[in-house]
Amino acid sequence: MPEAPLHVHLAGDPAGAPVLALHGVTGHGLRFRPLTEALPALRWLGVDLRGHGRSPWAPPWRLEQHVADALAVLDAHGIERATVVGHSFGGAIATHLTRAAPERVTRLVLLDPAIGLDPEDMLQTAEESRADESYPDREAARAAKEESWAGVPPELVDAEVEAHLEQRDGAWRWRYSRAALVAAWGEMAREAVVPPAGRPTLIMPATGADFVSEKWLEACRTELGADLTITPVDSGHMLYLERTAEVAGRLRGFLEG
Repeated sequence: MPEAPLHVHLAGDPAGAPVLALHGVTGHGLRFRPLTEALPALRWLGVDLRGHGRSPWAPPWRLEQHVADALAVLDAHGIERATVVGHSFGGAIATHLTRAAPERVTRLVLLDPAIGLDPEDMLQTAEESRADESYPDREAARAAKEESWAGVPPELVDAEVEAHLEQRDGAWRWRYSRAALVAAWGEMAREAVVPPAGRPTLIMPATGADFVSEKWLEACRTELGADLTITPVDSGHMLYLERTAEVAGRLRGFLEG
């Protein structure tokens, strides 16, 4: 089998139905651990996207490359078809993957996906993302993460620090490339696309965030019809960390339906 181009965190039952999990910007595959522990009967493959975690950081960072990387992970693990779960920017990648290779996707799950966002907003966010983000110690990094992750349980903030913080260039930094982050905001400003018809899709918008527009949801309804399920979650953007049991329950019901 070919070698996987990305670092992959394996969890769950190796004999279970495969699930490819794609995180958002600044994230990593191990961030899905609460979901993998809540649904251990599944065969989870949580990747570190290019530019993140322990995967290669070198460009290109466009959506097409992320899709190619994800498909290569499936090939490397001998998986013909899988459920694909994407959060935030990972939701955009998952949508493009399903359009590019629908035969590889059994079901699609989009957790507050970030797709087709306002270009002016993305310009501002990208400019803000260019600034160095470093901390003098682990405690300062943890405090900043806890502030930005309002609603996420403290033990999951601790887990993020343990898994994703490192000493680099004389300071404590999260394990991702800022250049890849800036590029990702640009990719999220590309014209919105919807999942292809005929592919069962579950979308969970976070009511406390503003990534998912009603216009895009309506386009999804038009394209997918009865294959679309939309279940809003009363949370912030990190919905699967804030409301793990609820998100896992809805995911279980969708996969069993």
